[in-house]
Amino acid sequence: MSGLGGLNKTTGGIVIAAVQSQLFRVDTPSDLAAATEHVCSLVRRCRREYPATDLVLFPEYCIHGLSMSTDPAILCSTDGPEVAAFRAVCAEQKIWGVFSIMEHNKLAPKYPWNVGLTINSDGEIVDYYRKMHPWVPVEPWYPGNRGVSVFTGPGGVRMGLIICHDGMFPEMAREAAYKGAEVMLRTAGYTSPIRSSWDLTNRANAAANLMYTVSVALAGADSTWRSMGEAMFVGPEGEVLERGNGVADHIVACEVRVDEVRRRRREWGVENNLFQLGHRGYVAVKGGAGDCPYSYMRDMVVGRYVQAEDSEVVVRDGTVCGFAAPAPVYMDEVSVSSKEP
Repeated sequence: MSGLGGLNKTTGGIVIAAVQSQLFRVDTPSDLAAATEHVCSLVRRCRREYPATDLVLFPEYCIHGLSMSTDPAILCSTDGPEVAAFRAVCAEQKIWGVFSIMEHNKLAPKYPWNVGLTINSDGEIVDYYRKMHPWVPVEPWYPGNRGVSVFTGPGGVRMGLIICHDGMFPEMAREAAYKGAEVMLRTAGYTSPIRSSWDLTNRANAAANLMYTVSVALAGADSTWRSMGEAMFVGPEGEVLERGNGVADHIVACEVRVDEVRRRRREWGVENNLFQLGHRGYVAVKGGAGDCPYSYMRDMVVGRYVQAEDSEVVVRDGTVCGFAAPAPVYMDEVSVSSKEP
């Protein structure tokens, strides 16, 4: 059902190519420029190798590497040269692209945003997402404050983008599906110790929400780290359709047919869990129970999320990884808007 690994496309299907792009050491603006040009060259290569491709997906950190540097000299902006290059190559190749940048943050300048950008085949930014769950205590990024976004991608397919550690929280996949995502994209910079969890969560997120998941990590090594690659395409019943490896710059492609998602969500009874979450026990109760029986959800809404072992949690900030204890308090998008003149 993969269209011979993305070489063929059927009516109603789209082809997505996941690029296990090379992990670079990026310390200077010239390093950043070289990494950006490398990513653009891979967009062109993808178009040559897989002419039917509709969307090309790049990993988190595709131009920044894994240094976790917050040096302003190598941070990006949506109107900067790196994003301009991504927009230009998408328009040139008439292809959609998903890219990663570390972006300046005016709210807390020492703590940048980790951003995923989706650009259409006309070179327009159609989705902007801030990583909601930075991989603490390792990453210094400010937690995303705009929620999970869902957008209409190529072929009218509804898509959601999450980043790396986001995928370890089943609530992220459920939120994307609840808002209509038929395909969930997940980009990462993960290294090999996460391989088993990567496989498990990519498959579980698909099966629990009757949707495709398409995931890819960096590959290869810099002077310190080795990333795992491991591109994965998973179908709406949790079956692996295509799987990558650890080879840097390897492109893994697959046809995605969202009619398989739409049919299941519309017609299934058993295991239609996205619907059943809000309609518990509809055989015994008219329409099913639509309450919120989960304590953690109710507590989170009122700002008092405290797990049973909360007082015993040892690691509570980034000092174990060399970061100073943070001073900024969290501000969501509503709070930020209310402070603007």
